[in-house]
Amino acid sequence: MIIVIGAGLAGCEAAWAAAERGRDVLLIEQKPLHYSPAHKSEGFAELVCSNSFKAKRPNSAAGLLKEEMRALGSLTVECAYLTEVPAGGALAVDRERFSALVTERIRSHPRIEVKYAEVTEIPDNDDPVIIATGPLTEGALAEDISRITGGYLHFHDAASPIVTAESIDMSKAFFASRYDKGGDDYINCPFNKEEYERFHDALIHAESVELHEFERSDRDDFKVYEGCIPVEVLAKRGADAVRYGTMKPVGLTDPNTGHRPWAAVQLRKENVQGTLYNLVGFQTNLKFGEQKRVFSMIPGLENAEFVRYGVMHRNSFINSPQLLYPDFSLRQYRHIFFAGQITGVEGYMESAASGIIAGINAAGTSLVLPEYTMIGALSHYISDPDVKDFQPMGANMGILPPLDTNIRDKQQRYQAMADRSLDHIRNTL
Repeated sequence: MIIVIGAGLAGCEAAWAAAERGRDVLLIEQKPLHYSPAHKSEGFAELVCSNSFKAKRPNSAAGLLKEEMRALGSLTVECAYLTEVPAGGALAVDRERFSALVTERIRSHPRIEVKYAEVTEIPDNDDPVIIATGPLTEGALAEDISRITGGYLHFHDAASPIVTAESIDMSKAFFASRYDKGGDDYINCPFNKEEYERFHDALIHAESVELHEFERSDRDDFKVYEGCIPVEVLAKRGADAVRYGTMKPVGLTDPNTGHRPWAAVQLRKENVQGTLYNLVGFQTNLKFGEQKRVFSMIPGLENAEFVRYGVMHRNSFINSPQLLYPDFSLRQYRHIFFAGQITGVEGYMESAASGIIAGINAAGTSLVLPEYTMIGALSHYISDPDVKDFQPMGANMGILPPLDTNIRDKQQRYQAMADRSLDHIRNTL
């Protein structure tokens, strides 16, 4: 029997995928006996934030992901379309009807047994186990996970925004490392004094996300290290605080002026292909709309495409690149799988998709999708041991490898990428 711990999106998909492939499944859910700080409903697959699963069009990252999931027999995608509410080009759902439908489908499946209990340790047997307990995993179970992963359990998520390389205006930005050490490893966005002062003013007056009580940085169990302080908080310490910190210009020469800039933002490669770059030291708690507005004031990022905004909130995830294979099994214990946000995938459908892959592989069918599929790209991202400073990642076109042919029009290029992925899944699986 396959044991699945957690009946969120990932756990439900894992249980469904395994059961649909002929395996008996025991799905263990702690609600209603115990609720995390974010959960309120007894139903499975509870949506605690937005009720949107993002874009539907297949030539978008979110749309492609859902089409791949649909081809793999996704439970949550089917239930989402059956409980859809109008949302333009996005797939949004009536969250209560969605949860109720997923719950009913899971509970009525002849191969899935549901047990309500609070799991405090990983089962000590050779049966496949899928841990899908979400980003708020806590208590004794978190300690046991930390034990088997060698302490690789992160308890907060402090991540900087990520932009696509092709959207950076290199007529303003330039490649260089400080003092020319280590090669041209960074993209540098230089400020003059006036540009910096406008940016600093916008940064300190931008609107932040209101944290939940359990996410406050003054709590003993959620202390933010000084090195992870939000950039807007640092900026409020003084007019030159970030200019002497994360935006220091020392060791840089702007080739357009021949002088050292007044301040500079450095961007570092997020992936080996160099298609994505993160803003170094720009972990932030600003609202996403404010990040787009303020960070687009950075010279060279006026038209930047943000594939992930910065976050700083309570989150638990394992250091997956050092621990997992792309089938979501532990390298050290192949019968133990992880799924969902605890693996470092970010987002509703990303979590659900990881559950499908974990469930299929736990059922004994070996499936690792190629990196040119969205699910495959996410699977390889969270299991690539070369990834440094690992942070959660959601679906975006920037993590897909480039096409063999150059297509200048972005929408046509994205469509070709989607066709490449879906042709593989539909024709080979």
